[in-house]
Amino acid sequence: MTQSSSDSSELRRTLGVGDAVVIGLGSMVGAGIFAALGPAAGAAGSGLLLGLAIAAVVAYCNATSSARLAALYPASGGTYVYGRERLGEFWGYLAGWSFVVGKTASCAAMALTVGTYVWPGQAHAVAVAAVVALTAVNYGGVQKSAWLTRAIVAVVLAVLACVVVVCLGSGESDAGRLDVGASGGVGGVLQAAGLLFFAFAGYARIATLGEEVRDPARTIPRAIPLALGIALAVYACVAVAVLSVLGSDGLGQAGAPLADAVRAAGAPGLVPVVRVGAAVAALGSLLALILGVSRTTLAMARDRHLPGALATVHPRFQVPHRAELAVGAVVAVLAATVDVRDTIGFSSFGVLAYYAVANASAWTLDSAPTARVVPVVGLLGCAVLAFSLPGVSVVVGAGVLAVGVLAYGVRRWMAGQRSGAPGR
Repeated sequence: MTQSSSDSSELRRTLGVGDAVVIGLGSMVGAGIFAALGPAAGAAGSGLLLGLAIAAVVAYCNATSSARLAALYPASGGTYVYGRERLGEFWGYLAGWSFVVGKTASCAAMALTVGTYVWPGQAHAVAVAAVVALTAVNYGGVQKSAWLTRAIVAVVLAVLACVVVVCLGSGESDAGRLDVGASGGVGGVLQAAGLLFFAFAGYARIATLGEEVRDPARTIPRAIPLALGIALAVYACVAVAVLSVLGSDGLGQAGAPLADAVRAAGAPGLVPVVRVGAAVAALGSLLALILGVSRTTLAMARDRHLPGALATVHPRFQVPHRAELAVGAVVAVLAATVDVRDTIGFSSFGVLAYYAVANASAWTLDSAPTARVVPVVGLLGCAVLAFSLPGVSVVVGAGVLAVGVLAYGVRRWMAGQRSGAPGR
């Protein structure tokens, strides 16, 4: 729709390559690295590193497709915008629905993770406080969010470096534990890849902030692969270090994989440091998630898939303040009342559906067969990993998408009734 003034709907371009990379890292090198390795090892067994490699390949394809599309459509909303422009309104809506609903649950889960690490007895109260504080930071402008994310990433990387050095330098480290096999079977390896892929998915945050990036045609295609490459290197180093101490069986049974690894490596004094790192990482993930969800909410509100009032941009801070407040309020309510940490498997399903639409959109950019290899591999990879997730995650995820489709159909029908003609 046509915008009448820059202060009512347009965001300001203030983020450079470094800022965009940091925001992507804040999402990827988050709480997932402290928790995802255990369940992934439990599924894949000795095939954990193979699962990590598969997740990295699918993530690379998705990142490449997203970078090409973001350079062409540098607006808030990410794949919601790409699907709408390349495939049609419905596919854009489906991507946006998958992202907003799934990631809102992820926000609540990250907030509760912070609460559990900081003050287990008052996890819900701490979670709400974290949501309120980070919503306030985001309200103050995207540059403030980038500065805070930079500090968070520095702390998390320092903690992870300590874990790697302690594990690999201890007498308990054994290279024989790194033997790559497939004791979990093909299904286990693919399930591990699906779980690990979820931790990689933060590069979407760079694309969803496309309207706030300087020179997006140059910045976004550079920032996405840089952030993904750094995250992959970090994940590989940590996975190798932890495996060398615990082995795939021990890692699969670990409740807090990194803390258990440093304890087994003979450095129990580092366990509190790892716990602090996990809490800080969860804060970084939560900050980036709120940023991403609010920008996609802004884009969907502009097209009236969500209440139009959420499309307003603050004239001073240049942020979608109503969308941010709405997202913060919903997440705070969830964090205060429901423990969603064990019931958000559908979030992984939704993220993979989101990137499936991104790859399908990228497929339309170039008719040359060689140019279509990456989006085809990414699309097939997303489909395979989505349906390799635990059965309950697939069922709940498909159910959430079905609710979105039903809502879309009802909205179009009502619009047709008001206009006296069937919806187009």
